[in-house]
Amino acid sequence: MDIRVTLDGTPARAVLNDSPAARDLTALLPLTVDLEDFHGTERIGYPPRGLTTADAPAPVAAKPGDLAYYAPWGNLALFHRDGPGPSADLLVLGHLDADPDVLARARRITLETAP
Repeated sequence: MDIRVTLDGTPARAVLNDSPAARDLTALLPLTVDLEDFHGTERIGYPPRGLTTADAPAPVAAKPGDLAYYAPWGNLALFHRDGPGPSADLLVLGHLDADPDVLARARRITLETAP
Protein backbone atom coordinates (compact mmCIF):
# COMPACT_ATOMS: atom_id res chain seq x y z
CA MET A 1 0.00 0.00 0.00
CA ASP A 2 1.43 3.34 -1.01
CA ILE A 3 1.04 6.18 1.49
CA ARG A 4 2.28 9.75 1.68
CA VAL A 5 4.72 10.38 4.50
CA THR A 6 6.43 13.54 5.66
CA LEU A 7 9.19 13.74 8.23
CA ASP A 8 9.29 17.19 9.81
CA GLY A 9 7.46 18.47 6.74
CA THR A 10 9.81 16.85 4.20
CA PRO A 11 8.27 14.17 1.94
CA ALA A 12 9.62 10.62 2.05
CA ARG A 13 8.67 7.67 -0.15
CA ALA A 14 6.90 4.96 1.82
CA VAL A 15 5.10 1.66 1.30
CA LEU A 16 3.11 -0.31 3.84
CA ASN A 17 2.84 -4.08 3.66
CA ASP A 18 -0.53 -5.83 3.47
CA SER A 19 -0.57 -7.08 7.06
CA PRO A 20 -3.67 -6.64 9.25
CA ALA A 21 -1.74 -4.21 11.48
CA ALA A 22 -0.70 -2.06 8.49
CA ARG A 23 -4.29 -2.02 7.22
CA ASP A 24 -5.44 -1.02 10.72
CA LEU A 25 -2.92 1.83 10.68
CA THR A 26 -4.39 3.14 7.43
CA ALA A 27 -7.78 3.39 9.17
CA LEU A 28 -6.20 6.10 11.37
CA LEU A 29 -4.95 8.24 8.47
CA PRO A 30 -4.31 11.09 8.27
CA LEU A 31 -2.13 10.78 11.34
CA THR A 32 0.65 12.91 12.81
CA VAL A 33 2.81 11.47 15.57
CA ASP A 34 5.53 13.20 17.59
CA LEU A 35 8.71 11.12 17.76
CA GLU A 36 11.41 10.70 20.38
CA ASP A 37 14.67 8.78 20.48
CA PHE A 38 14.73 5.25 21.81
CA HIS A 39 18.16 3.72 22.51
CA GLY A 40 19.82 5.51 19.57
CA THR A 41 18.27 2.94 17.23
CA GLU A 42 14.73 4.11 16.53
CA ARG A 43 12.34 7.03 16.87
CA ILE A 44 9.11 6.15 18.65
CA GLY A 45 5.69 7.74 18.99
CA TYR A 46 2.18 6.78 19.95
CA PRO A 47 -0.86 6.53 17.69
CA PRO A 48 -4.24 7.38 19.26
CA ARG A 49 -5.06 3.70 19.80
CA GLY A 50 -3.45 0.29 19.59
CA LEU A 51 -3.27 -1.63 16.32
CA THR A 52 -4.48 -5.16 15.73
CA THR A 53 -1.95 -7.94 16.16
CA ALA A 54 -4.21 -10.63 14.69
CA ASP A 55 -2.70 -12.78 11.95
CA ALA A 56 0.67 -11.08 12.29
CA PRO A 57 3.31 -12.18 9.78
CA ALA A 58 6.38 -14.10 10.94
CA PRO A 59 8.73 -11.91 12.99
CA VAL A 60 11.68 -10.29 11.21
CA ALA A 61 14.53 -8.11 12.46
CA ALA A 62 13.92 -4.42 11.78
CA LYS A 63 16.32 -2.58 9.50
CA PRO A 64 16.91 1.11 8.77
CA GLY A 65 13.83 2.68 7.22
CA ASP A 66 11.39 0.17 8.66
CA LEU A 67 8.19 1.45 10.23
CA ALA A 68 7.01 -0.98 12.89
CA TYR A 69 4.49 -1.38 15.69
CA TYR A 70 5.64 -2.53 19.13
CA ALA A 71 2.55 -4.19 20.56
CA PRO A 72 3.37 -4.27 24.30
CA TRP A 73 3.73 -0.47 24.47
CA GLY A 74 1.38 0.41 21.59
CA ASN A 75 3.96 2.58 19.85
CA LEU A 76 5.11 3.10 16.29
CA ALA A 77 8.84 2.70 15.75
CA LEU A 78 10.83 4.24 12.90
CA PHE A 79 14.23 2.53 12.70
CA HIS A 80 17.34 4.41 11.64
CA ARG A 81 19.69 1.56 12.64
CA ASP A 82 19.34 -2.21 12.62
CA GLY A 83 16.86 -3.23 15.29
CA PRO A 84 16.94 -6.19 17.62
CA GLY A 85 16.53 -9.72 16.34
CA PRO A 86 13.11 -10.99 15.33
CA SER A 87 10.42 -10.57 17.98
CA ALA A 88 6.76 -11.56 17.90
CA ASP A 89 6.04 -8.25 19.71
CA LEU A 90 7.46 -6.10 16.87
CA LEU A 91 5.37 -6.00 13.70
CA VAL A 92 7.04 -4.40 10.68
CA LEU A 93 4.36 -2.38 8.88
CA GLY A 94 6.34 -1.02 5.95
CA HIS A 95 9.40 0.86 4.83
CA LEU A 96 10.45 4.47 4.21
CA ASP A 97 13.08 5.37 1.63
CA ALA A 98 14.92 8.01 3.61
CA ASP A 99 18.50 8.59 4.70
CA PRO A 100 19.15 7.04 8.13
CA ASP A 101 20.53 10.37 9.37
CA VAL A 102 17.22 12.06 8.46
CA LEU A 103 15.32 9.30 10.22
CA ALA A 104 17.52 9.66 13.33
CA ARG A 105 16.65 13.36 13.64
CA ALA A 106 12.93 13.13 12.82
CA ARG A 107 10.73 14.79 15.43
CA ARG A 108 7.37 14.31 13.72
CA ILE A 109 5.94 11.92 11.15
CA THR A 110 2.75 12.50 9.20
CA LEU A 111 1.10 9.67 7.31
CA GLU A 112 -1.68 10.18 4.77
CA THR A 113 -3.44 8.08 2.17
CA ALA A 114 -1.85 8.37 -1.26
CA PRO A 115 -3.93 10.22 -3.85
